[in-house]
Amino acid sequence: AIENDVHVIGISSQAAGHKTLVPQLIDSLRIEGGASIVVVVGGIIPPQDKQFLFSVGVAAVFGPGTQIVVAAKEIIEILLVD
Repeated sequence: AIENDVHVIGISSQAAGHKTLVPQLIDSLRIEGGASIVVVVGGIIPPQDKQFLFSVGVAAVFGPGTQIVVAAKEIIEILLVD
């Protein structure tokens, strides 16, 4: 992602990996110089885990049933703020 100058990484979680894998990814991005890359997460995320994800640096969380245009609009708004 860093080498290809991406703006956003989207992660889909359905097996509870979001509490371990997402923080590891964000830490790796920071260490390797990719702190400006926006990370968003979608999938089956328990409501009580959302604040944890925001605290580690996730910019947005999209649950099941989120309409693509709604998610896309939110991501574009996040990118425009940065």
